[in-house]
Amino acid sequence: MSTDSFFSALTRFRHRILPSRVEHALNSRRGLLWGFIVVHLVFLVLAAVLSLRGEAFSDTFIYREWTMAGFHDENLSGGPSPWVYPILALIPMAVAGLAGPGPFFFLWVLMITILDGLAIGKLTNWGRHQHSIRAAWWWLVFVLLMGWLGFARVDGFTAPLVLIALAFGVAQPFLAALLLAIGTWMKVWPAAVLLSLFTVVKNRVQVVLAGVVATAFVVALAAGMGAVPKLLNFLTQQGDRGMQLEATFTTPWLWLSVLHLGESHMYMNTGINSMQVDGPGTAFMAWLMQPLLVLAALVVAAMTFRALHNGGRSAGVDRTELLLAGSLTMATAFVVFNKVGSPQFMVWLAPAVAVGLAHNFKEWRVPATMLIAIAVATYFIYPLFYDALSHNNPLMAGVLTIRNVLLVVLFAWSMRRLYLLGKREPAAHVALKES
Repeated sequence: MSTDSFFSALTRFRHRILPSRVEHALNSRRGLLWGFIVVHLVFLVLAAVLSLRGEAFSDTFIYREWTMAGFHDENLSGGPSPWVYPILALIPMAVAGLAGPGPFFFLWVLMITILDGLAIGKLTNWGRHQHSIRAAWWWLVFVLLMGWLGFARVDGFTAPLVLIALAFGVAQPFLAALLLAIGTWMKVWPAAVLLSLFTVVKNRVQVVLAGVVATAFVVALAAGMGAVPKLLNFLTQQGDRGMQLEATFTTPWLWLSVLHLGESHMYMNTGINSMQVDGPGTAFMAWLMQPLLVLAALVVAAMTFRALHNGGRSAGVDRTELLLAGSLTMATAFVVFNKVGSPQFMVWLAPAVAVGLAHNFKEWRVPATMLIAIAVATYFIYPLFYDALSHNNPLMAGVLTIRNVLLVVLFAWSMRRLYLLGKREPAAHVALKES
């Protein structure tokens, strides 16, 4: 079955189960608003319940401890240091902790909800761009499927920030770059999108200037906190970690552990709160991942520049499409070629797909569908059955393997998309040739 046939069948199925008037209502500004409210109200209510019980969820327990300790390592009871993150990640933690430890988690989720609302507003021009509403609905479905992974980690702040930056895109490179630079100083991965933006835009000086402005603010903030010596600790604090359980390249050792072959086994690295896999060759693979990631990033940047150069010669380059394709490819490379495979990394892939759907829905249906499948598999892995996975459950190892294969396929699709954009000729030229 061809891709078009598959999506045609999917459309017919949707029309059968969803009356046209309901679909029309959902694809309106009001329908989208209610969708946003319902999805985020679920998480806000659950966060309020947990906060009233004095609890949090997942990594927000650690964030709350860091905040209450004033981000000083000597005041912590153990575990990872707050400086495993770039310094701007500490700002939302500090804001969530303003009212004390009790409402910390609720305020954390509330801030992410506000950012999500701004992202959807920018994506759809506040509901005025009818063709973008389907893309916004896709984002809401993805957020719902990812569950707490999009709300209980710093990544929940960076994903909508990157979406807004991509929505500004090549039309407003300074604003886009400024948001991406801020995101990079919260969690490194937005640097992947920033590199794509730098490659694609005409005025690269604006991108550099935005990066300088953001970095100057960060240095001033660090100086005010007396933390300048710790400013770059996030680059070194996790350098000696091994292969994380969920990482794509860990899959062979995962199965060796599940099948009890050789000396491969899973263990908890309590220093960084991470489940890892150890076995013959894992130390070498962990060392190799960094140069592989750098090489992959360079290849993606080169392919993006090639597509820009070839399109520029024929006056047919779509810089927005190229930015989105380059961003997805680069972000996927950051996930696939990473010795850390934390489940929240999947949110890195969604902003480019959401903006891609708004820009060209038909072209971006394939990665959107793959990413929904990746989100479903990831939710089964964490939080539902992570304990079973970490105890060598073969069924969950199979789910994780499928998820990792889908990530590799998504990377291959993205690379092919970049390659085709580099070959594509403008419609006018094709018409002349056919005549």
